[in-house]
Amino acid sequence: MPLGNPSPKLAITVDPETHKDVKAAANREGLSVSAWMTIAAREALQRRAGLAAVAQWEKQHGAFTEAEMEEARRSVGAQLRRAAPRTRRSA
Repeated sequence: MPLGNPSPKLAITVDPETHKDVKAAANREGLSVSAWMTIAAREALQRRAGLAAVAQWEKQHGAFTEAEMEEARRSVGAQLRRAAPRTRRSA
């Protein structure tokens, strides 16, 4: 961020187990806790927006069929497999 526009700060409280897990996850991914939490929050907000969009679509057009849901599961599964981070093996 530019010097004239610093990132806002949040103070949060989490239970000890979550604290430990967040720190470990950030460390595994080579990120600061702030960066890891920002990514996690962004992803949670995107999921909520997506779920709200689906709910709005279903309100207007009716619920998805089981066949449509199964096709969506297959498609998302394939996308997640392609996007999965590759683990590095040490030499």
